[in-house]
Amino acid sequence: MLKKLFIILGIFIYATNICLAEELIKQQSKYPDYAYMYLGNDKYEKINRKVFAFNLGLNKYAVRPIHILWSSIMPEYGIDRIQSAYKNIEYPKRLVSSLIQRDFKTSGTETVRFLTNTTLGLGGMFDPAKHFFNLEPSNEDMEQALTKCKCCSGSYIVLPVMNGTTARGIAGKILDTSLNPTTYVGTPVLAMVKAGLTVNRTSFMQPLIKMIESTYADPYEISKKMYGIDNFIKCQNLDKKEILENGFKAVENKLPPEINPELVRMDTKENTTNNNEKLTVADIIKGGTNIDNIILKSYEATNSKLLADLLIEDYNPQNPVVDSMRTALFDNPSVDKSIWNELSIWNRSFSKKFHTASVEITPNRAPYKFKYIMQKDKNAPVAIIYPSIGESIQSHHSVVLAKLFYDEGYSVIIQGSHFQWEFVKSMPQDYAPGIPIDDAKHLRTLTSKIIAHLEKKYDCKLGNKTIIGTSFGALETLFLASEEAKNNILGTTKYISICPPIDLFYAMEQIDKNGEEWSRNSENLEQKIAQTASKVVQLYNLKDEKPSSITKLPFSEEEGKLITGFIMHQKLSDLIFTLENTPKNKQTDIYQQINNMNYKDYVNKYLLSQNSYSDILEKTNLLALEDFFKNNSNYKIYHSLDDYLTNQSQLKKLKICTGKKMTILSNGAHLGFLYTKEFLEDLKREIQLVEKTAFSN
Repeated sequence: MLKKLFIILGIFIYATNICLAEELIKQQSKYPDYAYMYLGNDKYEKINRKVFAFNLGLNKYAVRPIHILWSSIMPEYGIDRIQSAYKNIEYPKRLVSSLIQRDFKTSGTETVRFLTNTTLGLGGMFDPAKHFFNLEPSNEDMEQALTKCKCCSGSYIVLPVMNGTTARGIAGKILDTSLNPTTYVGTPVLAMVKAGLTVNRTSFMQPLIKMIESTYADPYEISKKMYGIDNFIKCQNLDKKEILENGFKAVENKLPPEINPELVRMDTKENTTNNNEKLTVADIIKGGTNIDNIILKSYEATNSKLLADLLIEDYNPQNPVVDSMRTALFDNPSVDKSIWNELSIWNRSFSKKFHTASVEITPNRAPYKFKYIMQKDKNAPVAIIYPSIGESIQSHHSVVLAKLFYDEGYSVIIQGSHFQWEFVKSMPQDYAPGIPIDDAKHLRTLTSKIIAHLEKKYDCKLGNKTIIGTSFGALETLFLASEEAKNNILGTTKYISICPPIDLFYAMEQIDKNGEEWSRNSENLEQKIAQTASKVVQLYNLKDEKPSSITKLPFSEEEGKLITGFIMHQKLSDLIFTLENTPKNKQTDIYQQINNMNYKDYVNKYLLSQNSYSDILEKTNLLALEDFFKNNSNYKIYHSLDDYLTNQSQLKKLKICTGKKMTILSNGAHLGFLYTKEFLEDLKREIQLVEKTAFSN
């Protein structure tokens, strides 16, 4: 049988031209096409998109219900044990693959692991080889062996019922199957056991599939990118633990010296006294993180120091870009605690208690979805959350903040970012987000409709309303507050703004700089990106096993820029994809345009067509709200000294306008302090002091 499989394999390789002679042509654009970089031309895109759409539908209506049923029968601990046993059974493919690659260390380790876990680990349900003997598992398969034998990948193809793959991937799967002992199971009982193992194994994919289909404007494109990068990581053996360990060692050696910042609140009036003391980086950024020379010079032109109001202890700063990623990569586990898999109907973790509803914003346009959770007293105060740029209603930041408010007695409404494709699909067809003054008016309309919907549904009158925003949502929160100060339509009593960009254009420039990091370091880019992505994946696994052991991120500043550049450009891509009204399931060249657009290009194409440049500058700068800041007290702003999306000159001007209504943290860069105990305790104190009057002058 095995001989026949190899013959079929040979014919398959020949028929699909798996070993292509031509090299990939590098595209000249502002951003790399990651799908093209790792997979080449999508020759079968038209049919691939149709099959992909079919697979999504099949999964949603047929496969997922089976996984939900299974996850509701078996607790997550049991699912993990069965999955561990199944991986133990797959030992032959890992052995053969490592031997073909002449990786005798891995083959030896896998053999010892198999013998140990089969005996001491009760058939592989437990992993004493790892926990007692520190023998790490590998993820070897036959596609890696084919790669080692210099078999090229071939074209990307989506097969019915299966995920996207390549000719080499299919060939590897055939060989993996031939080496799996469960393939040769013949009795009906054992066949049922095999089917159960398959359901158990594939259930782990459901959260990812659900995220892809609900979060991204073009699920096909993002799934292709993810497959390409993940497959490259696997086939190049970049998923080794050593890569993560070396990353931690590298940043350990580059940490700045520890500096204990003085907690001095700046006077609300500008210091006009002579102060010729030369400012150092350490003076400006408490914690010793690096800062752009331009920013430093702009601040030295002033004659007063800006110091922190709130010290974050034991933060271990690295650099502003990487520090900003801490809450993006580190989840707050309190919102997902459950003994049941997240697919289970019994999973009642906080993140699963939310309801999803929708309201119509624009006639004949898509309804807008939002999430909410109500207190038993439906007339309780309510918190309304506006998330960071491009974030959906699934944003983990939003859920963490929602729990804090809910625990304090608030009902909570979570909206998505107005700079996100779902919001655009619900707005008038000519709408393009990015002008905070204009966006605030649309947000107020949306929020008022959501409030009316809930009050009608529950026959109640929602209590005092607090709006809280992060990043771009924080900027919008303050512009909305300014509008509400003129006419308090929503009945809002409090506004909380966390890390709002002070000059939106300046912030976009910093985002573009991160996104362009790849072009400045384009040599061996595929390897760099894949290695960085491998660290991200391994970090997720590590935080699940040993969350307390992680005090910093294993990324250089360059790697941090690659990650943030990818994420921020993906959000922009989804937005432009929607603005151009691109069909999801048709072949399109829209990404050739998108990969040549940054945030500055977005402004030029979609915003300057309706506004003059001088008007935009005024409408996008937070300092334009100076009168509101000085004449109202129902707001609170949180910022950090080292937020790279603003500079010290801007931060100081905002502090002068806001005084004690703005708290500056010693560390955390852009939102990197969000889960720190110092910030959460201060925020908790703030929301306990909700004002009963609409506005105070």
